[in-house]
Amino acid sequence: MSIMSSLTMNTKTLKVIYGPTAIGKTKLAIKLAKLHNTEVISADSRQFYKEMSIGTAIPSKDELNQVRHHFIHHKSIHENFNVNHFEQEGLNLTNSLFEKYDTLILVGGSGLYIDALCKGLDKFPEIDDNLRDNTRLEYQKNGLKWLQDEVKKLDIKFYQKADVNNPQRLLRCLEVCRQSGQSYSSFRINKSSQRLFDVDYISIKMDRDKLYNRINKRVDIMMENGLLKEAENLYPYQNLNALQTVGYKELFMFMDNKIKLEKAIDLIKQNSRRYAKRQITWLKRYPIQWF
Repeated sequence: MSIMSSLTMNTKTLKVIYGPTAIGKTKLAIKLAKLHNTEVISADSRQFYKEMSIGTAIPSKDELNQVRHHFIHHKSIHENFNVNHFEQEGLNLTNSLFEKYDTLILVGGSGLYIDALCKGLDKFPEIDDNLRDNTRLEYQKNGLKWLQDEVKKLDIKFYQKADVNNPQRLLRCLEVCRQSGQSYSSFRINKSSQRLFDVDYISIKMDRDKLYNRINKRVDIMMENGLLKEAENLYPYQNLNALQTVGYKELFMFMDNKIKLEKAIDLIKQNSRRYAKRQITWLKRYPIQWF
């Protein structure tokens, strides 16, 4: 029985498999989907985009054929798709699938997207496309320190709690502040929305050194499988939001002659390990059942 089910009368359950990159979430999701004869929904914000395969470690063809997956390669990097869109599309999908199944599997490494579907998001203003483009161009021109200073000036409360080395979080804050004329923090009411399903949170335990070794090995395999070529094809679009992510931005730096290829690969490994560490920290938000 789920932790939440004793408090509600829902008959449907969303099993959420969350955890750091490379720990084995996909294999566990497929096993549970087979056990419950159900389908898998991805909440990995990097796997949404059909132009990105190797660097996002999407499930293999064999894995995708074993059970039906949703929200993998269903968008283009040229489309504006954010966590608010995911929440709405995810709710529409789960409402439809729960007519057929009592249990669904949600799997991914993007904690914010998991929270969006399971709990709901605070409602933020829609961002004008020109404002978004101009803000990101300013960041590209002026760098991370400028972005940190702008956010600190407009929303010190958010700045003090945020990961100030994560440009996507800072850009989101800055966009909302500029669009609304209010602080980003003023929109955060932290009130969960009612959901018509229970939620079970599941994760996998693994020794930290073993996990980091798996991450390093995965990066090496990605490079062997053609990550550099994939990044070269995406290089003309490097300023798009979807490509501001580990595995691509480091290779773009190499293509811009800012660093050597060996350094880019080392940075991918380093930044992937840092990302995993943040994912592990996010796990503390959930009442986890451990595997």
